[in-house]
Amino acid sequence: MPKPVVPEDKRRRRRPTRSGTVLSEELIVTTALRLLREHGSAGLSARRLGLALDCDPSTLYRYFRGMDDLTLAIGDALIGQALDGWRRTGRWRADLRAIGTRIHAAYLAHPQAALLTAGRVTGRAHELAVDEAVLDVLARAGFPLPEAVRVYHAFIDQTLAFAALDAATLALPSDSQRADEDQWHSTYARLPRSTHPRIAEAAPLLARQMVHSAYPTALEMLLDSAAARLSGAAPALPSR
Repeated sequence: MPKPVVPEDKRRRRRPTRSGTVLSEELIVTTALRLLREHGSAGLSARRLGLALDCDPSTLYRYFRGMDDLTLAIGDALIGQALDGWRRTGRWRADLRAIGTRIHAAYLAHPQAALLTAGRVTGRAHELAVDEAVLDVLARAGFPLPEAVRVYHAFIDQTLAFAALDAATLALPSDSQRADEDQWHSTYARLPRSTHPRIAEAAPLLARQMVHSAYPTALEMLLDSAAARLSGAAPALPSR
């Protein structure tokens, strides 16, 4: 059975670590993000964190139930970074576009952490805040509740899916990234029209397009579809 997490006011160290650091959940998450960036998911462990923070690894369990709990905190921190500075405009498409691109960018700023957390449901404060914001934007736009939930589901999953896909590319060694991008010139652009007429026709455009994320295009397609569903939806019933 996992150990209960000590409440914030009781888990704070009354004295700093050997290097003078006072531990906090935020510091542990920030350090974990650095270790992921430098060493990948294999480099994230209680032992490595203890060394980086100059504390006994067991101290970390005063803040988190285990490494999986820390993983959820890392994912929530990325969402928090995306929300920081976001302000609603009252234009539902603009507001959703801003939320989506911010989440996508926050995950790509930490590709190793994105691969570790994009598929998780944290249930933590920042995740709840972004979910509440998206649902509120859709409700205020006039989407009936069932439609709002469908659009929310597609919007969030699409954003996180592209974040994971694009992060996987960024997490590759630079040589592998270049080799993958070169395929559009070394292989696709050289296919004969006799065997692959459509690829041969599209090859120059593919070479330019496929080295960039498709998320902005996919997001606009989703927003276009949502707008069409909104225009055909029955008016929402007034709340009682």
